[in-house]
Amino acid sequence: MNENPPPCPTCSGVYTYEMGALLVCPECGHEWQAGGGAAAEAEGGAKEIRDAVGNVLADGDTVTVVRTLKVKGSPSGIKAGTKVRNIRLVDGVDGHDIDCKVDGFGAMQLKSSVVKKV
Repeated sequence: MNENPPPCPTCSGVYTYEMGALLVCPECGHEWQAGGGAAAEAEGGAKEIRDAVGNVLADGDTVTVVRTLKVKGSPSGIKAGTKVRNIRLVDGVDGHDIDCKVDGFGAMQLKSSVVKKV
């Protein structure tokens, strides 16, 4: 954590503070990325999520589950070969980086290592 965060770019207020990955100005309410926009864009562009066979995934893709998955509270899991449409890539917990809706199960998060792009 930076002891002396930079002043606010909007109002030049000196009372800025860090809140997660953002810097916040309490005087004007402006929020911006810590480390500058160019560094954040370079970092965001370098991160790509790949499926089980190495294809790059994007928001809105359709994927197929490559192995049977156990689901808590369900007697049967998600079977291999199940198609999942309109995925959304997120920065999830424990490697779950796909947010989707699976027919018969509802909304859930999946790991990219268990799906294949169609």
